[in-house]
Amino acid sequence: MSKIEVDPITLQVIGGALHTIAKEMGHVLYRMSYSSIIRESEDLGAGLFDADCNTLCESDSTPMHIGSIPAYLRGINETLHDPWQPGDVVIHNHPYYGSSHSPDIAAVAPVYYEGELVGFSANTAHHVDIGAATPGLIIDVPDVFAEGMLFKGVKLYEGGVRNRALWHFIATNTRVPDQVLGAIEAQVASVEPGVKRFVELLDMYGKDTVFAATRQLMDYSEAMLRKRIAAIPDGEYRAEGFLDDDGRNRGKTLPVKVCVRIEGDSAEVDLSGSSPQVPTAFNVPFEGSTKVACYFAFRAMLLDSATISEHVPQNEGSFRPIKVTAPKGSIFNPEYPAAAEARFNQIQRVVDCIIKALAPVIPEKVTAGCSADVSAIAYSGVRPEGNYWVFIEVNEGAYGGRPESDGPDGIEELMRNTRNNPIEDLGMHLPLICDRYELRDDVMPGAGEYRGGIGMVKVQRYLTDGYLTHESDRHEDPPWGFLGGGDGVAAQVQKFNIAAPDQVEELPAKVHGLRNKKGDCIGVLSACGGGYGDPLARTPEQVREDVLDDFCSVEHAREAYGVVLNSELEIDGAATAARRDEMRG
Repeated sequence: MSKIEVDPITLQVIGGALHTIAKEMGHVLYRMSYSSIIRESEDLGAGLFDADCNTLCESDSTPMHIGSIPAYLRGINETLHDPWQPGDVVIHNHPYYGSSHSPDIAAVAPVYYEGELVGFSANTAHHVDIGAATPGLIIDVPDVFAEGMLFKGVKLYEGGVRNRALWHFIATNTRVPDQVLGAIEAQVASVEPGVKRFVELLDMYGKDTVFAATRQLMDYSEAMLRKRIAAIPDGEYRAEGFLDDDGRNRGKTLPVKVCVRIEGDSAEVDLSGSSPQVPTAFNVPFEGSTKVACYFAFRAMLLDSATISEHVPQNEGSFRPIKVTAPKGSIFNPEYPAAAEARFNQIQRVVDCIIKALAPVIPEKVTAGCSADVSAIAYSGVRPEGNYWVFIEVNEGAYGGRPESDGPDGIEELMRNTRNNPIEDLGMHLPLICDRYELRDDVMPGAGEYRGGIGMVKVQRYLTDGYLTHESDRHEDPPWGFLGGGDGVAAQVQKFNIAAPDQVEELPAKVHGLRNKKGDCIGVLSACGGGYGDPLARTPEQVREDVLDDFCSVEHAREAYGVVLNSELEIDGAATAARRDEMRG
């Protein structure tokens, strides 16, 4: 094939068209889905890929899916029994063949142009229940087979004809068939316009021009990331933390160790020294999740659209400068058949540690410690008429303080970007009532020139007997402060028992199949972010505003910030100066 150099204007038009196609695919998926985790939370990813499984474009969806679909495609190509043909739709979710984790089922359709397989239209979405050992989510299971239905390159549609036996199999192996089948139908409806629009683009500009443009766009994204990596001094940068436990062996923490090696315009993330794989589902698929976390971390720090003027497309090029190493048999690269469904808190902490490792050399591009966990919680039960109900909720956290601003409060941070489920939607469709939903007022976030964000508290009340599985972490290791900022506050989960309403039971971060009675309440209190910069550099006026907004107590203002307020909540200038002198020593 002769080398084609696409002119800048055509390149921008084709790049914009690709991005629009991916956005349309994502929009179709979440608008048509029956499941709230897709319809409301938008826990999905969608895009177009070339025949070599390179990402050409991706929807503006949950960052956890950025970079994962190429691994799915490689896994499908390894396991597909019959050759691709037009009209096929393959589903795939096997964590040892590229899946991010088993509830994230991919739907993939081949794109043919003039009889040639030129690419794929694909999406992933988190399904509310795939028939696992407990409804919705799992923690304490022995192996990958306990995670529920596993699909390895299985054709749901072959040549445009639905596999009715497979469709029936799915319906009879989930607790909520209407939601799961409705979500799969939405995924099929999403890949179809991807195929159509891709072919239309090839018709309009020609195959050679379009694929020349995609190569140039990938090279451009790669060059932009390499340029920013090259600005970081060469060296090894390390950080570590720990995870509370594996969901079974309470009190046994799991180390997370990160070494970031910068050499020229390339980076390696080495996770050697982190915990060995564990006997529960608290492991991480290497291809579909561990590597994706590392790709995300560098894009978030170095290619943030809010801090650079250039638009850098989300494509394969931004993955190329990053190498990821995790020893086989570790929590970040488990050996088959270890379960690996409950993988999200670990990759949040990998991102957190990458940021912490590089913070000393790029302080202007990082935040202090964020929540860096995920409170993913599955409420479930059986309705009086005998039908299961299952609801998966991803609760918000908080960012750490950052250069020039406080950490945002009550927000999805790092790799999440899922939306909250409206409590009105909850009340209309499920036997749960949200009794409380607001920012935490029991603790103070990390103090700093820019304070940490405040976590949220949400209390849900069961209207039927039911079950609870909760995948979370950071109850023991609070978010870190930076440049003199104070540490944040750890997360909590509480149960209010209807049989003993005056008692509060503190639950561990990971709960597997907990039985609850009608009227029992579950309270989730998310972590508060760490502070950025010296708290004494925060102006007394800012501290007073926080007190007036109930973001800070009078006592905390004095102890952490050295700001003394009188009974009228006015600043006592002389007492403040004396207190700050005392704190400076």
